[in-house]
Amino acid sequence: MSQHSNHPTYPQGPEPQYYGGQDGQPGGHPGGYPGGHGGHGAPRAARNGLGTAALILGLIGALSGLIPLMFWLAGVLGLIALILGLTGNGRVKRGEATNKGVTLTGAALGLVSLILSAVGAVLLFKAVDDGIKELDKTLSGQEATKKGGTADGAKSEDKAAGGEKAGKSDKDTALAAGDSAEYDDKLTVTVSAPTKFTPGEYAAGHTKGNKARLVTVVVHNAGTEKFNASTVMATARAGKDGTEAEQIFDEKAGTMFQGSILPGKKATVKYAFSIPADAKNLTVEIAPDFEHKASQWELKL
Repeated sequence: MSQHSNHPTYPQGPEPQYYGGQDGQPGGHPGGYPGGHGGHGAPRAARNGLGTAALILGLIGALSGLIPLMFWLAGVLGLIALILGLTGNGRVKRGEATNKGVTLTGAALGLVSLILSAVGAVLLFKAVDDGIKELDKTLSGQEATKKGGTADGAKSEDKAAGGEKAGKSDKDTALAAGDSAEYDDKLTVTVSAPTKFTPGEYAAGHTKGNKARLVTVVVHNAGTEKFNASTVMATARAGKDGTEAEQIFDEKAGTMFQGSILPGKKATVKYAFSIPADAKNLTVEIAPDFEHKASQWELKL
């Protein structure tokens, strides 16, 4: 006879399962978390801002470097872009950013901006320096160089003051008869040797007892622009004391240069001066205009 237990029986439930393995499969440890190792949060976002900023600033800086007078802005933006680009590239190497191409391009544009800034600064300073020199030259007037010539068709053998031979360029000495004063713009002034002159009956400016001498002044415009000859002024001093020699005006001498001299053309005027009887030399000064310094000729009487 079989024996039966007097203890009641209960239905058995399913054995508890723990999830912590890969893909939600049973495994791991009780109380586990997805991932099997306690898990991590969401992935961190890439920090690409520095590279993007470097690209934008570098591009603006490079364009600014191509615009005159904007070299200073190109320099500032270029320096910032270069720093941001290099810093952003450091983030890329550490895995914090993903825009390597953008950061390197931004840094390169920053370097280009700095180069353009330096070139622009040099060009500007050179232009300003040239402008100042040109303004100074205009205000002070061009200086002439001495060019040997002829007087009345014969080669002048006289020496200028200081013992320099005619034909040798010297801005600090007087010219001799027949020499020419040549300026940078190819304007040339030539004064002849003085010749005896007899004033007319109605001449003005001649003092009785003085001797009169006539000099011929030729202005040659070998430049490319016309020259206003009406601005030419002539003065003279005579003797060792430098007494002013008064200009004589009559029907044969004393007229002034008039009108303009076209490129390649010449104009000639005869000046007569009243000189003390005992004077041995005559100093003639010709001032073309405010843009050309006056030149002097030391003439023997």
